[in-house]
Amino acid sequence: MNDNGDQVWKRAEIDSPCVKLCAVHPVEKICVGCFRTVEEIANWSLMSPEQRRRIMAELRGRAPRLRVRRGGHAARSES
Repeated sequence: MNDNGDQVWKRAEIDSPCVKLCAVHPVEKICVGCFRTVEEIANWSLMSPEQRRRIMAELRGRAPRLRVRRGGHAARSES
């Protein structure tokens, strides 16, 4: 398999957390794919390796913010 299509995504510096599923959650204001804010995404290439590492360390903790169920059958049956 030829991997040339993804070469643009590979860099020498710390990897981007991008998973190519780019959509900003309307309430939480973070990307549903990588959990970064729009500002973090826009400034990623300008950040120092230390800034990127700090953000990377925070991302896992942001994931649950998008997994809270707010409606549907399960929410109605809890009341």
